[in-house]
Amino acid sequence: MAFSFDYIVQQLINAVGLGSVYALIAIGYTIVYGILRLINFAHGDILMIAAYVMIALFGSIHLPFFIGIILAMAAAAAVGVVIERAAYRPLRKAPEETTLITSFAVSILIQNLGVMILSPQPRAFSVPAALQSPIQLGSISISSVTVMIIGLTAVLMALLTLFIKKTKIGVAMRASSENIDAAVLMGININSVVRTAFIIGSALAAVAGIMMASQYGRVEPFMGFVPGLKAFVAAVIGGIGNIPGAALGGLLLGVCEILFVGFLPPELSAFKDAFVFIALIIVLLIKPTGIFGAAEDRRV
Repeated sequence: MAFSFDYIVQQLINAVGLGSVYALIAIGYTIVYGILRLINFAHGDILMIAAYVMIALFGSIHLPFFIGIILAMAAAAAVGVVIERAAYRPLRKAPEETTLITSFAVSILIQNLGVMILSPQPRAFSVPAALQSPIQLGSISISSVTVMIIGLTAVLMALLTLFIKKTKIGVAMRASSENIDAAVLMGININSVVRTAFIIGSALAAVAGIMMASQYGRVEPFMGFVPGLKAFVAAVIGGIGNIPGAALGGLLLGVCEILFVGFLPPELSAFKDAFVFIALIIVLLIKPTGIFGAAEDRRV
């Protein structure tokens, strides 16, 4: 089967767009894991909450779209802080198995609250008229939403890099991820660091959720579960606990998934989710710590 150059370029652009969404979610996983060694499986459900908040702000109140994104990020950050304070902080000294089960419980609780309060039926998600028209580059047609996803992801990653490297709390987060016990001895407020990690991760997940809803035009209470699992896979592939690794893992996963659907026979496209987890197994067999993962846990 022959593919034109334009088709290949278009698929690659779509792949980067999907990978950008996975990268944003994966960074949230990896920031929290790097500090607490906690895998927060409720993280994917925060993007669902943000999408519904965006429906209320843009669809019902008719706030400007990008103002709505900022407010939805704030709402998601608040939810993340509440989850950390109510569900995870009391278990901070508990075994990892306990916190893992708790995160699944929180995820199921959020999903079922969504069904009870918001209805299990999908709801339409609208975007501004400016984002409904494709961008033409010669014979290549690119979705305006895809361009927005890639652009926003690039800006947010640049801001996150500056925050982590240049701010006092960012340095404290890096120190805590290296050795949380030493960070406590140095006088770092771990509660503040953890709260900041949940705020950043939840805000990034909110953007990812809004971008997904913009791309597919619908939201529903379980929309965050599978993307959340895939983003976790991306974080593991990149080296969970490593922010650049999570970003790279997300991009690689998105590229591989789109190319898998776009270039293989249509009858195989239904197995794209299985491919994601096969990729995880292969990476873990070759490099168990992920692409950028540390070879050992440096905590004491």
